[in-house]
Amino acid sequence: MPKAYWVANATVTDPDAYQKYREANAAPFAKYGARFLVRGGDQTAVEGQPAPRTVVIEFKDLATAQACYNSPEYQSAKAIRDGAATANMVIVEGYDP
Repeated sequence: MPKAYWVANATVTDPDAYQKYREANAAPFAKYGARFLVRGGDQTAVEGQPAPRTVVIEFKDLATAQACYNSPEYQSAKAIRDGAATANMVIVEGYDP
């Protein structure tokens, strides 16, 4: 079964509130076994106009990635993020040859 990923591009508009979001998302990410692969590191745009912050989070499978996103715990954290950043995000199943 292939892993799955959250891939997000975000523009943080309120760094203090965004830090509260990061604190609030720790519990659901731990509960669903999330593993950060990319967490806002330096990036170079080679095509298009990505947001300044890119995040990639790995989950054991698509169902787990979706369950985490839809969980009451994450939705509570997301409510904090909604006032602190604008984001585009996809949940995508990985490739398992």
